[in-house]
Amino acid sequence: MNTTYFYSLNDYLRETYGKKMYKISLNAGMSCPNRDGKLSTEGCIFCSEGGSGDFAESSLLSITEQIELGKQKVKHKIKNNDFIAYFQAYTNTYAPVEYLEKIFTEAIHHPDIQILSIATRPDCLSKEILCLLAELNKKKPVWVELGLQTIHESTAHYINRGYELSCFEKAVSDLTQAGISVIVHMILGLPGETKDNMIATAKYLSTLPIQGIKLQLLHVLKNTKLSVDYLQNKFEVLDLKQYMDIVISIIEILPPAMVIHRITGDGPKNILIAPLWSGNKRMVLNSIYREFRLRNTWQGKYYEMSIDTDS
Repeated sequence: MNTTYFYSLNDYLRETYGKKMYKISLNAGMSCPNRDGKLSTEGCIFCSEGGSGDFAESSLLSITEQIELGKQKVKHKIKNNDFIAYFQAYTNTYAPVEYLEKIFTEAIHHPDIQILSIATRPDCLSKEILCLLAELNKKKPVWVELGLQTIHESTAHYINRGYELSCFEKAVSDLTQAGISVIVHMILGLPGETKDNMIATAKYLSTLPIQGIKLQLLHVLKNTKLSVDYLQNKFEVLDLKQYMDIVISIIEILPPAMVIHRITGDGPKNILIAPLWSGNKRMVLNSIYREFRLRNTWQGKYYEMSIDTDS
């Protein structure tokens, strides 16, 4: 067992449900307004061809078929049959509400699915979709994951995010009023951002009525606009020491009750250009936990947990 100093997703699940749950990544065949021409055809410059759903199953399969395949992948790790259905690829509320109702209902009615988690953009949450999510939330918990990445408009423009901070704030307010839990994605190491810039984003998020956060290292992946800039030496990626320092500094200012769903990530190794050290996720997690122990500065509640690859 290893001591860590933040409220992880595993901690939350064990406290709330008495057990660990694995996520099953699903692909509903969506697109994105930042890819199909509604806003842009380029997408966010860091996003892979798979729309951040590189670990999901084929969209040609039904949602039930994808869930069953996902269960098989982790059957050697689990002691129960409780899972989180994670609609991950592209923008998962960017479709007619009738279609969304069909796929989300299919997922939530699966007997082994306990939570529905939906990754989307804040500019793709109409009143009709919010009403649908609120209704589904009465059956099983619904989480909405919003990819903010940064509060800094110059960075947002550079990464081609495609919406302003005010749009994100409205989405958080609307989801909160609808009783939906909100998880926010934040990327660490975006080109041009300093540690102080990243701390500012974290401080901002700590003031909002959100329930969780995902801290993601910037990955440079093949066939992205970001990879072109990187290979032209327009920016440098973080090294492990820098990343550990930033992650811990951010965690120390977040509210202790905020669930930290992720403290790193692992891009598919076959398309990862940099930083290559991030490909060893277990090593990265061990290093961060070790650095926490060495600093020994966090005064909040601590948790005993085993290191695995879900953080």
